[in-house]
Amino acid sequence: MEIDSIILKLHDVNAVKFGDYKLKSGMMTPIYIDLRVLVSYPALMNQVSSLIYQRVQQEKLQFDSVCGVPYTALPLATIICSRNELPMLIRRKEAKDYGTKRLVEGSFREGDLCLIIEDTVTSGSSILETAEVLYKEGLKVTDAIVLMDRQQGGLEMLRSQGIKLHPIISMSKLLQVLLDAKRIDAQTEQKVRKFIRYNNTFSPKEDVPPIKKPCVDTKLELSYADRAKLPNIHALASKLLQIMEEKRSNLCLSADVTSSEELLQLADSLGPKICLLKTHVDILRDYTVTFSQKLQALAEKHNFLIFEDRKFADIGNTVTHQYQGGLYQISSWSHIVNAHAVPGPGVVKGLSAIGKDLGRGCLLIAQMSSQGSLATGDYTKAVLKMAEEQSDFVIGFICGSKITKRPEFIHMTPGVQMQAGGDVLGQQYTTPEEVIYNKGSDVIIVGRGVLGAPDRLKAAESYRKSGWDAYLKRLGQGGQ
Repeated sequence: MEIDSIILKLHDVNAVKFGDYKLKSGMMTPIYIDLRVLVSYPALMNQVSSLIYQRVQQEKLQFDSVCGVPYTALPLATIICSRNELPMLIRRKEAKDYGTKRLVEGSFREGDLCLIIEDTVTSGSSILETAEVLYKEGLKVTDAIVLMDRQQGGLEMLRSQGIKLHPIISMSKLLQVLLDAKRIDAQTEQKVRKFIRYNNTFSPKEDVPPIKKPCVDTKLELSYADRAKLPNIHALASKLLQIMEEKRSNLCLSADVTSSEELLQLADSLGPKICLLKTHVDILRDYTVTFSQKLQALAEKHNFLIFEDRKFADIGNTVTHQYQGGLYQISSWSHIVNAHAVPGPGVVKGLSAIGKDLGRGCLLIAQMSSQGSLATGDYTKAVLKMAEEQSDFVIGFICGSKITKRPEFIHMTPGVQMQAGGDVLGQQYTTPEEVIYNKGSDVIIVGRGVLGAPDRLKAAESYRKSGWDAYLKRLGQGGQ
């Protein structure tokens, strides 16, 4: 196994030592993990970095940037971010007395989600210290990944502070591998296990004061209704926010079915529960103009908007024809469409030339929920800039988390299910609370969570309530 091999190599380079050592906490320990030596062994450091990133992918962790705990985890984070083109932040242990005087270096926005990487965890204090610095800069931290967990209470401590720790190697695993390889004897193994067992740094009964986190200021966090009244908001965005407030729903149903009749049945039966119906009209086997007319009538009847998930991604001249003409004539019936930013501003200008006068709106794809998506980093920043420059037609984003504080823009997040996870085709799923409360999005887009349920109406109501409760929690009102 790869982990077994890494453990043996760490022992080879004296990164795992047995004897009497003092930890940062002042505690004396019979085993010491000294991963600082890795910088002198680049091949092993690369292997460790790859192992950490594999776990990040396996756990399907969501984040906007990565921060390594100084100093040992800093080179590991650097390698991971450089290899995988991930945005990285550097936390200083002390502020400079010149220049920006910042404690966190790098480019980020308030509300961004930062993943912490650490080499070894005992009590969890180093991760908490880094998290607190990040919190003060307006960042959020929900996950941390560590190479070595000494199993002395760090995981529990971090959990009590709202941070989920993802260990790669546990102390139990390390001892077993070294014992099986005859690197240590049974007496040493038992001595270390006894020490770990009797020196837990965290007790569930302890009253641990919470570290200060960036909480939503209810004076600044506007309700959907308040945002709908903003002077510069697009009329369609305002209408959607009003619908959400009136129906107490931030649920968008992704109606990925291939039958027009089934789609219309879904729209009629689930229409009262949703604010948006998302279609993929080109997968319908029997599309007709009559179908689009019936769909519009149902949207009026149940007060929801139609969002055709066309993902336009061509030059301006081409998308105008795709939007207005052809078999589907999307501009005639869909309130909202979306587009990739890859072609540049021309794709929005082409769509706007048709849709603006019709009162339509566009969502730009800033991030995607599929594993390995390239819609990250500089691409996302370019999307935001494009939206700000064409806000007379762009009403928001398809994204994994909130990318701008401007309340005029609406954030919609796909890949939502009650249980986080993924499928064999790379789709990643996140829970409604995670999307709305933790990541600051506005609309949850749910497909298989409803369509695959034995009772679709019951499932839709469950998602509606979960999404709305998370929104109320974000406003500081609690679930209702």
